[in-house]
Amino acid sequence: MGRPRTPLIDRPRIATVALELVDANGEFSVPAIARRLGVQTGSLYHHVDGRDGVIELIRERVTEAIDVSTLSAPAWDTALQDWARSYRAAFAAHPKVIPLLTTHPVRAPGMLDQYERVVRVLMDAGFATVDVMPLITALENTVLGSALDLAAPETMWEPADTTSTPRLSQALAAIGEGRADAAFEIALAAFMGYARGVLEGYEG
Repeated sequence: MGRPRTPLIDRPRIATVALELVDANGEFSVPAIARRLGVQTGSLYHHVDGRDGVIELIRERVTEAIDVSTLSAPAWDTALQDWARSYRAAFAAHPKVIPLLTTHPVRAPGMLDQYERVVRVLMDAGFATVDVMPLITALENTVLGSALDLAAPETMWEPADTTSTPRLSQALAAIGEGRADAAFEIALAAFMGYARGVLEGYEG
């Protein structure tokens, strides 16, 4: 048989199948990807560096949805907030990838370029180098935690009756739609307030 005009396997196809498996099951395996693509497992290793290589393909695919143009905003705080909102939306679409990706070092060139741009935004704003990565890590914790929260039920608390937890029941009854969005905006505002305070502290 001649070779197919359209290759059965390439990096974009591997990324698509791997992400579909993680979205469905929270995990993937290289043999499972090969079966879905109709090729031998060994064929994948001509395109990716094993499991770690597949994980970076997944990271690149998910983070392609992040709007990096936000980082070009003139004001550093606007740039950071808008990037955080876009980052959250990208991962909220694939919440099951979060535990997988957070346990592996970031090597994907596209994501490393985003970090480079975020670091530049903070340094150009006047933040001390020693403060930059803790700030980025804290922001990511907020973003990814909220992305997971978006995948949770709208109501996470279910008291058996209102008599044993009257105040909790009252507070739950007052919740409108968009609990996760409201919580994220509170956390983001708190982070931005802290970051502005750090910047002002250099001048004090």
